[in-house]
Amino acid sequence: MDQKGYRRGSYQSSTSDEDMVEIAGTSLDFSMTDDDPPLDQEMGGFSTYNGGGMNGTSKMMDFLEEPLPGVGTYEDFNTIDWVREKSRDRDRHREITSRSKESTWALIHSVSDAFSGWLLMLFIGLLAGSLAGLIDISAHWMTDLKEGVCLAGFWFNHEHCCWKSNTTFTDRDKCPEWKSWSQLILGHGEGAFAYILNYFMYVIWALLFSLLAVLLVKGFAPYACGSGIPEIKTILSGFIIRGYLGKWTLIIKTITLVLAVSSGLSLGKEGPLVHVACCCGNILCHLFTKYRKNEAKRREVLSAAAAAGVSVAFGAPIGGVLFSLEEVSYYFPLKTLWRSFFAALVAAFTLRSINPFGNSRLVLFYVEFHMPWHLLELIPFILLGIFGGLWGAFFIRSNIAWCRRRKTTKLGKYPVLEVFVVTAITAILAFPNEYTRMSTSELISELFNDCGILDSSKLCEYVNDFNSTKGDDLPDRAAGPGVYTAMWQLALALIMKVFITIFTFGMKVPSGLFIPSMAVGAIAGRLLGVGMEQLAFYHHDWIIFSGWCSQGADCITPGLYAMVGAAACLGGVTRMTVSLVVIMFELTGGLEYIVPLMAAAMTSKWVADAIGREGIYDAHIRLNGYPFLEAKEEFSHKTLAMDVMRPRRNDPPLTVITQGSMTVEDVEAIINETTYSGYPVVVSRESQRLVGFVLRRDLIISIENARKKQDGIVSTSIIYFTDHSPPLPPSSPSMLKLRSILDLSPFTVTDQTPMEIVVDIFRKLGLRQCLVTHNGKLLGIITKKDVLKHIAQLANQDPDSILFN
Repeated sequence: MDQKGYRRGSYQSSTSDEDMVEIAGTSLDFSMTDDDPPLDQEMGGFSTYNGGGMNGTSKMMDFLEEPLPGVGTYEDFNTIDWVREKSRDRDRHREITSRSKESTWALIHSVSDAFSGWLLMLFIGLLAGSLAGLIDISAHWMTDLKEGVCLAGFWFNHEHCCWKSNTTFTDRDKCPEWKSWSQLILGHGEGAFAYILNYFMYVIWALLFSLLAVLLVKGFAPYACGSGIPEIKTILSGFIIRGYLGKWTLIIKTITLVLAVSSGLSLGKEGPLVHVACCCGNILCHLFTKYRKNEAKRREVLSAAAAAGVSVAFGAPIGGVLFSLEEVSYYFPLKTLWRSFFAALVAAFTLRSINPFGNSRLVLFYVEFHMPWHLLELIPFILLGIFGGLWGAFFIRSNIAWCRRRKTTKLGKYPVLEVFVVTAITAILAFPNEYTRMSTSELISELFNDCGILDSSKLCEYVNDFNSTKGDDLPDRAAGPGVYTAMWQLALALIMKVFITIFTFGMKVPSGLFIPSMAVGAIAGRLLGVGMEQLAFYHHDWIIFSGWCSQGADCITPGLYAMVGAAACLGGVTRMTVSLVVIMFELTGGLEYIVPLMAAAMTSKWVADAIGREGIYDAHIRLNGYPFLEAKEEFSHKTLAMDVMRPRRNDPPLTVITQGSMTVEDVEAIINETTYSGYPVVVSRESQRLVGFVLRRDLIISIENARKKQDGIVSTSIIYFTDHSPPLPPSSPSMLKLRSILDLSPFTVTDQTPMEIVVDIFRKLGLRQCLVTHNGKLLGIITKKDVLKHIAQLANQDPDSILFN
């Protein structure tokens, strides 16, 4: 029997995100074919259903007592019902609590159930920290592999290779154990031919790493590309994307993240580390029944996992918790706050135990400043905030325009070619400039660094006058030729980073935005800091310096300006505020720099918000058409529920099911002829008095199961949703009772309810749909997508872009 769109037995799929493995090259179309009908059309796999089943089984299925496999679960690309999930968890908790008084075993089970959340957080922290350490070590080694190899052991990176060398401190990077490719192949590292060979090897390695990354993503896990934060925000809001947090995505993302970072592309690993941590959380949820079977509880775990991801990305456990609260999470109860803190703590401790950089720090660019800042320095700090806001707004507009072009033109059909071209351009432009040739994390570390006596960097080549040195602090000094050379190189690096990042973010490789944004800000900040330092040195008698900066004093710290600039640019792109300041504070370990960071972060946000309200993640959510209802936006329009509900005036009447007069055949016909995800149940078509709401998926599963296991269920059997069966002639076939799958308390509003209240209800309760009544009679329905479409229309956007465009 041909059953288009529905395969018998397919309802038995669990809620695991690992059930759906993406296949490369598959084109998924989630656009809605019928926009007019009144119900949400989210069901893809059950678009048509044909009855018919196996009769003759003697067992009678009691639908009230024995739960059916698949009932209460969700299809792919559906929104979960938060109210129902929380209600189910409360019922489960009440049952465990009542049973705990009956026996010792039940009491032990109750204690283990209460402790399971903390145990899960421990596992997530351990796994996320271990994977972060593996990624850091591997990326550091493979980045250095582009320039040479260690003879003492090919698995050593440049720094580790030279640890045991007897070279002097100034020549610590030129140890005999480390050979560049020209030294290895030609026997010498000087001259034009050696330079060309090193250049060639650098470009070849970069292309090899990036091509391997994009081919692995395309072939095994298409969901492993990009940052992952926009999709995680959408998933945490209640949307289901199967496979996005599965084991294949975790494996491929971990491997390709190392390859993408090592290729030298203008991207970071911080955003993808949040995705990796959430994959760990989702997979480990399957060890515990209460998280495996409840989508709302699982999202609490994913919020904590996101905190652990930022914790290992920046070595900032508190910043990670605040990032999850401010930027990612949709539902964040106090209990999740504590568990997020614990997961972030364990993850940071695990990474510290691994010590991937060999400096007892969690990140490569950890720095400590000890010099105080002066009040007048707030002016350049605010200028950096303005630059960060302008850069953030420019980047978001440019990147979204490029990504939209990628989606709507032939460019999107050639992801491998795109990665190849962008990597080739990046590598060719990066090699001649030492500040773009090094990894972005090393660049940020160099820019944040406060020059000391032993520093051999060009940024620290000042004209030394050691007679004026006081203790460990070096005074402001005149810039030497090395500093001027570094300034030109940094200016060129800034231009390259600003433009190449626009085309890199969004390609089909794992790509984070934190590090490139911080690099742009750090370069701008260092340039401004050195300029201020030289101004103070040569013009210390100016009125702006005379009160606090005397000749021979250490007044300006250029590294601090770099740090403030990094925070400003990151804030301009992501629109983070509190979590950003705390992350930067944890990076530097200096409490006295909180005010400059706050000033730059707030200025950056104000300037960027004045140009465009959306951060980069919200912009990508809208670009992809994800059904995400932003909790931060105010709804200020004066529309009513009747303006948004369906059916509209010229639409067919609302499709309903009566509570006790329709046969199995009638219900199957409704399922066959419509693609709605659920149906209101009414007393009768004439009265339209509301009884409840039943989901399409639950109906299909229950009817199919009854045909197989319940004796006497045929096409003419009456389906009833009441407590007692309706009176029928003795010769009638067996009736099918489906009251257990009926939601008896669906949310309802009247047709005159203002839409601002309806939008608030959808945001705060996480509803899928809301029924509209008039004088107690069912009138229509409003779904989450109807709300999103209405908001898009009022904002003069395309309403048909909503839901996985």
